[in-house]
Amino acid sequence: MADLKPKLTAIDPVWTRICEEAQGAVGDDPVLGGMIHASILHHPTMEQALAYRFSFKLANAEMGEQILREIADQAYRADPDLGAAARADMMAVYDRDPACHRFLQPMLFFKGYQAVQAYRIGNWLWRQGRRDLAYFVQMRVSEVFGVDIHPAARIGRGLMIDHAHSIVIGETAVVGDNVSMLHSVTLGGTGKEDGDRHPKIGDGVLIGAGAKVLGNITIGRCCKIAAGSVVLTDIPQNKTVAGVPARIVGDAGCSQPAMSMDQKLTGCVDCG
Repeated sequence: MADLKPKLTAIDPVWTRICEEAQGAVGDDPVLGGMIHASILHHPTMEQALAYRFSFKLANAEMGEQILREIADQAYRADPDLGAAARADMMAVYDRDPACHRFLQPMLFFKGYQAVQAYRIGNWLWRQGRRDLAYFVQMRVSEVFGVDIHPAARIGRGLMIDHAHSIVIGETAVVGDNVSMLHSVTLGGTGKEDGDRHPKIGDGVLIGAGAKVLGNITIGRCCKIAAGSVVLTDIPQNKTVAGVPARIVGDAGCSQPAMSMDQKLTGCVDCG
């Protein structure tokens, strides 16, 4: 039997663990062998595996898999930060999502993680001036994953989107590091205004399911936005907001709401 273990070109604990989990998954259920080998074990690096998943998921009759693979490979070679962000996002999902028990799961099965990695390639294209191609990536991510992130939006590392259904992030939105959001979140504008018109989300913010943050407003670091809230004004750091329209209902309750993922309005356990 051929050795399924890929040749690792450098010490990479995240990728090494993904490959070990992939081999275990094939052993547990050989019917998955073809998919897991093509998606994981065939590739020497995490970046090349991500490029394969990007091209496989987003290809259609208008843009073939080979072209998309070449684009993604180019992006990962040109910008090492894309790979670093992918690893940080994976750790965020593993640490914060109780349904995630292996690193392998986001790579193969979690559309929120895969959508964010595809957005990051679209954002790279946008920054290279290849904007029509970036719009194509945005369109396909929306069609395939139900996640609509404008390629000009700026998103930090360690983003976790749980369930990732009906997510909308607008053109001038900024999302800091280590942010967590649940399904049906909108970071949008308030009308037809042009220019800088979308929210600025600080580091470590937790945004509950169905929350809408609208307009060129600032949400301070480590805030907690309750599910279903509509936020229309600036919020200082370390606060909890709730309601329609949202108002401050107390402090965030812990030092890192996005890490604790405790969505109660008060009393979450401090995660240190």
